[in-house]
Amino acid sequence: MQRHRRRKLTAIIGAAAAALSAGAITIATSQGANAAAGCDVDYNIVSSWGSGFQANISITTDEPIDDWTVEWDFTSAVSGISAWNVTGQTLNGAHFTASDAGWNATIAAGQTREVFGFTASGSPGDIEAAEVNGVLCGEGGEQTTEPEPTEPTEPEPTEPAPDGTPVEEHGKLHVCGTQMCNEQNDPVQLQGVSSMWLHWQTQPYAQNLQGLEWMRDNWNIEVFRVAMGVEPEGAYLDDPSRWKSEVATVIENAATAGVYVIVDFHAHEAHLHRSEAVAFFSDLAERYGHLPNIIWEPYNEPLQISWSGSIKPYHEAVLAAIREHDPDNIVVLGTPSWSQDVDDAAADPVSGTNLMYTLHFYSCTHTSWLRDTADRAIDAGIALFVTEWGASAADGGLDGRVCLDEAQRWIDWMAANGISWTAWKLDVGTDSTNLLSSGAPVTGGWDNHLHGHAPFVIEHID
Repeated sequence: MQRHRRRKLTAIIGAAAAALSAGAITIATSQGANAAAGCDVDYNIVSSWGSGFQANISITTDEPIDDWTVEWDFTSAVSGISAWNVTGQTLNGAHFTASDAGWNATIAAGQTREVFGFTASGSPGDIEAAEVNGVLCGEGGEQTTEPEPTEPTEPEPTEPAPDGTPVEEHGKLHVCGTQMCNEQNDPVQLQGVSSMWLHWQTQPYAQNLQGLEWMRDNWNIEVFRVAMGVEPEGAYLDDPSRWKSEVATVIENAATAGVYVIVDFHAHEAHLHRSEAVAFFSDLAERYGHLPNIIWEPYNEPLQISWSGSIKPYHEAVLAAIREHDPDNIVVLGTPSWSQDVDDAAADPVSGTNLMYTLHFYSCTHTSWLRDTADRAIDAGIALFVTEWGASAADGGLDGRVCLDEAQRWIDWMAANGISWTAWKLDVGTDSTNLLSSGAPVTGGWDNHLHGHAPFVIEHID
């Protein structure tokens, strides 16, 4: 990871223009309230990773300006840009444009002001042909011609889902009131299973197409959740290219199998890694947001932190990155206290459409009191999705116990409220939430390899 690599673009109007060199360009603007005779634009690469980067933009001006619009061309291939503290951002080929957000419009004479930042997919490269308020930098203040508009890139055509599969039956999903509905506007309750944290799987069960098709045909799953670990050693933050590629494999397998897929940023402190999350979801939404079977889950289980102060702003940033490329697939938003305090979210919901909120339970730990909390959230008007549950203690069943009576109460409650679910977790191990026993092959055929709460889970997939 690179940090604080600067591409500084400096200039002084007039004689200083002759001193231009690589990485240094003049920025001039029209006179008056928006004059900027003599200014610097600092393109500061804050961090970069295998598939993207984050940058901040600062402007220094010799003259005061009251508003600004900045344009430039990237010298490298960049896509999926998501900026904050700006309005009207566009990326047309290599050409980027953004304007002030109002509160950051004014730059005093001689002041250096960091005006906005962004994340993007691609390599940082440099910027050139910069303009401020329509005046080309380094060309004596002459007005430039608007670039010729280019035709928008059409998404790749979507192959129809295989006949008889869940996606062929239901099509693109949407939120209808407090429930999920299919393309025919009929309420639908999806049922399925979740992967293990990808980097901790004993074998790559989540990434195997044959195993997914076997679960579809034998367990009747309609949805599969790919839980991409983020923070632990060896997970996404350590190797983003690898794990994003593995998630892409699961997405493509799900499209082939005609099964819905939840893309889960499986983290407990994702709000501390917002730029990485924005880059991750922006890239995948651009590549796969046209598919009808995608469900995004940006934050698995926030800890006991503020919804309005920490979690909601994170969701708003990631949601903006998703919606730039995918305007309508469902997004499931994690809630405080390991996705239990859904009433906090209901009291201050995120603005937008096709949004649901995450509820997690483990039946040996979470009983009627959590269902009461969830009922209050539903009464307040939000839609819930149980993206993770187990008939065990909240630690995933380290003691091997299952609490099936309470799990049955949860199953009945979810059915009564039309709440979709994915059970934890497709892997081998001694925890009672591991669905498979030792020797289970990667490709399916698991009738004789069921473990822990697996028989109960499979029995209740309708």
